[in-house]
Amino acid sequence: MKLLDRLEEWVVGSMMGGATLIIFAAVAHRYLSGAPIPGLQDWLISLDFSWAQELCIIMFVWMAKFGAAYGVRTGIHVGVDVLINLLSPELRARFIIFGLLAGALFTGVVASFGGLFVWENGFHFALYQVLGFDLATLPEGPTTPDLEWPTWLVYSAIPLGSSLMCFRFLQVAYAFVKTGELPHHDHGHVDGLDEAADSPLLPENAHQATQK
Repeated sequence: MKLLDRLEEWVVGSMMGGATLIIFAAVAHRYLSGAPIPGLQDWLISLDFSWAQELCIIMFVWMAKFGAAYGVRTGIHVGVDVLINLLSPELRARFIIFGLLAGALFTGVVASFGGLFVWENGFHFALYQVLGFDLATLPEGPTTPDLEWPTWLVYSAIPLGSSLMCFRFLQVAYAFVKTGELPHHDHGHVDGLDEAADSPLLPENAHQATQK
């Protein structure tokens, strides 16, 4: 369960870090390839970075799907609750639970249809191939233009991300029924800023410590 608690951060963090490195390498390769440096220029021109843009687009799609699940878990999605907050506590709670369950239903439907789309897009071929079934009448499925990856692998972000988002809606709804609290996110808070302000290594804090 601890793995699931931080799954979004790991997926989004790894995708964001990987995309940043790939974009940096592709841009550096593009400009350095034009530098008239004997040996280095020939070697750089021989490298193929035509796949970089496509891979980064794929990574950003995965980031968006899993980032949406993170938003549900931490309460950072934008919502208009002015009218909801004017209701009585009991009626407000009912509307909140209805909204959370509606979100779970919607993302569950998206995950189901997304899984069907992935299945028909070539996942069934890959699965049957692993299991050793006869593939004579099955289409292999399309591939991406540059990387030539199976598109079902790319589109798996839809059922996986939506399933996780559905689970987060149900998780938040269960916690709300138990505690009456919803996850909140302070948009003015920056992680690490408070800790840095209290650090004795800062000149002003070091001076205050000396005075004491």
